[in-house]
Amino acid sequence: MEPIIAVLVGVLMTATVYLMLDRNFVRFIFGLALLSHAANLVILDSGGLTRARPPLIAPGESLPLPDISNAVPQALMLTAIVISFSLFTFALVLAFRTYQELETVDTDRMRAAEPSSAGAAADAGRRAAD
Repeated sequence: MEPIIAVLVGVLMTATVYLMLDRNFVRFIFGLALLSHAANLVILDSGGLTRARPPLIAPGESLPLPDISNAVPQALMLTAIVISFSLFTFALVLAFRTYQELETVDTDRMRAAEPSSAGAAADAGRRAAD
């Protein structure tokens, strides 16, 4: 099962790189979401994947059975899912507000909102004088 997850993570990372290198800001955000999914799968796979037994300690035992998955990476993955969902939601709101202000999702055209180099130098000079 682990090799299948490794291949799936590789495919997700390939799609992530493809989406994040695009000039479209919305595609970048979806690439960021895929990146978090790939990271979650790596965390899940690090604990081991077994079908037969749940990660529980038998009554009267002090250690779990040797052929079970570790529950700690699964708990960490749940936390990572919540964090990645909140980051994705924030990024979507940021993209929406950016589109409302600049009327574009093309990152090259968003550079028009940045101050020009001459204007930035003048602002730096005014700040130094203050």
